[in-house]
Amino acid sequence: MRNLIGEVKRKFKVLNEQLNDPKVLEDRSMYTRISREIAELREVMQKIDRYERLREDLDEAEKIISESEDQDLIQLARSEKESLEEKIPELEKEILTLLVPKDEDELKNTILEIRAGTGGEEAALFVGDLYRMYSRYIEKRGWKLDVMNSHASERGGFKEIIFLVEGKGAYGDLKYESGVHRVQRVPVTEASGRIHTSTATVAVLPEAEEVKVSIRPEDLKIEAFRASGPGGQHVNVTDSAVRITHLPTEIVVTCQDERSQYKNKTKAMKILRARLMEKSKREHEREIARKRKLQVGTGERSEKIRTYNFPQRRVTDHRINRSWHFLEGILHGDLSSVIAELRNAERQERTKELMETLHE
Repeated sequence: MRNLIGEVKRKFKVLNEQLNDPKVLEDRSMYTRISREIAELREVMQKIDRYERLREDLDEAEKIISESEDQDLIQLARSEKESLEEKIPELEKEILTLLVPKDEDELKNTILEIRAGTGGEEAALFVGDLYRMYSRYIEKRGWKLDVMNSHASERGGFKEIIFLVEGKGAYGDLKYESGVHRVQRVPVTEASGRIHTSTATVAVLPEAEEVKVSIRPEDLKIEAFRASGPGGQHVNVTDSAVRITHLPTEIVVTCQDERSQYKNKTKAMKILRARLMEKSKREHEREIARKRKLQVGTGERSEKIRTYNFPQRRVTDHRINRSWHFLEGILHGDLSSVIAELRNAERQERTKELMETLHE
């Protein structure tokens, strides 16, 4: 923490020196940028000043305890030390919270896309398990879930299901779920009782604002067709299903869950905007070439992030090498402790990244 504070103070001093540089004064854009950075650091500097005063008080209290012979004074110093040891960690957390770069999408609604991977029908059943897990977690959080598109499998799972989650902080919580999920269990379709491994892919996208994602009508190919379901169920008699192709990127979105073509088109456009925003975000990350060692928070889809081991009733998150032995609870939506640890791991990784940035 002291190393971090030292880097922040050095950065603050350098920025103030730059602000008085005649060359910077002549460059309005550079002057504005540096002024903004100084303003962002000013609140942190105020907390750092308080932190350093508390550290000095703690050092003084410890000195009295170790050197004084006055028992009354020692008792007062011990009481002061106990109080300071409670205040200092809290202030450290406040400083870190202010310094760690914010994810501007944290508070947004989110779109989740779950697709069956390897494993055939068992993978589709696993998609159903994941969907129910997230549904229960969303219900516990008091958020709203709206299915945008789904393709059911013959045995009650899903080949694919896409849904919107509306609620403050939905993306901030669920973004850690993005990646490849793996299940190890004896499938209901397996007569010999052998353990099989199947996978499902989860993509978590912040809901895109129309003003931030510009889509030209001429770049869209919109097709209507008749919706279908397994075993002939839920088959519409009108062409209400919609398929939208974004020609420049060749991204294709299909929605068929609503009976209204207009509603399906509206949902499809929401998904398309979210995918286009995610594509732009990923390209920007590649351009700046700063990838974290942990994929916490970015959720690269090709990465195996978590294993659900039924024989051992264990869930393991491979990004942080952490296991929980209450698989049933997690599958029933008890994800709070898992998300909390992933959030903490991301904060630690971002703090390391922050240190490197400040040292530049």
